[in-house]
Amino acid sequence: MDIFLMIRRKKTTIFTDCKETTTVVELKKIIEGITKVLPEDIMLFNFRNEVSCIKCHTCHNSVSLVYQYLIVLFLQLPQPLDEKKNLQDNGYTAATARAQSPAQVGLVYRQADGEFEALDITAYSVPPELPDVMKAQEATHVTSSGEPQTA
Repeated sequence: MDIFLMIRRKKTTIFTDCKETTTVVELKKIIEGITKVLPEDIMLFNFRNEVSCIKCHTCHNSVSLVYQYLIVLFLQLPQPLDEKKNLQDNGYTAATARAQSPAQVGLVYRQADGEFEALDITAYSVPPELPDVMKAQEATHVTSSGEPQTA
């Protein structure tokens, strides 16, 4: 199945699609074709947004809210992709990486000193509020017969 990815680094966003069975090394080669950076100088990160029920493994009781919060924060930290696995094994499936909602992948490059740079992704800007003239157009819909209909 096809998956859709949004690969982000600083102010750069690369949209691409590939198969669930694509390996991380193959994805790096796709990125190399675009950025001209060698695959061995690229590290990719997975953004995990899903959190399952958190239970204590020894007593099966719910963990305190503070620990739940810390675990959620840890799970939401970007994790490096395992290069020995394919994208599906790294958590990217057709259900989680759709065309209308691509999955995010963090991208960092190796620096001159041999270390990888810190993951830095610039947030998208917030669009300005719509002018009143456009708000009226947005509230009006056209029916299948071509007649304007207000919401």
